[in-house]
Amino acid sequence: MTPPDAKADLHFCLQSARDALLWKLEGLSEYDARRPLTPTGTNLLGLVKHVAGVEFGYLGDTFGRPSGEPLPWVDEGAESNADMWATADESREQIVELYRRSWTHADATIEVLPLDAVGTVPWWPPHRAEVTLHHAMVRVIADTQRHAGHADIVRELIDGAVGMREDNVAVPPGDASFWEAHRSRLEHAARDADRARPVVPGA
Repeated sequence: MTPPDAKADLHFCLQSARDALLWKLEGLSEYDARRPLTPTGTNLLGLVKHVAGVEFGYLGDTFGRPSGEPLPWVDEGAESNADMWATADESREQIVELYRRSWTHADATIEVLPLDAVGTVPWWPPHRAEVTLHHAMVRVIADTQRHAGHADIVRELIDGAVGMREDNVAVPPGDASFWEAHRSRLEHAARDADRARPVVPGA
């Protein structure tokens, strides 16, 4: 039997991930909020745009609760990866507000349905398209936390800011010299390990 507070626990984890992701945008210029920091183009605003679509899909459409929000970047025939970056015409405010509306829509689904309610994921193969609300919530939490981790690394590359949230950075205290010494120590350890255990071709 599902504990009576299971839904509240899941929702808490989901909201924590949402808040962490948006916090990574705070204090940045338009350029820094959008610029790609990895070879595959990972960027902060694109991550927010992506997870908005994820919530509308898994916690809306899947349970027969379409939002009515136009999301052309996830429509059939849309440009590949269009949900992972913001065009110059899409403002940060628009995307952040879209994400907040996705919360409201998803939270209404979570509120009205039991965790064992069954929905159908429209874009999955029919033989495995049925999911419970419990499954959908876990999937969205996992996806959002994964992208919050991406955002944490991207933000650190931009300006050195780190942390899980504003009131709990979740890293040991230390100034710039401490972290430079720490990084140097890790670099030396990695090089020592590489010299001690060379790669054997075909191993």
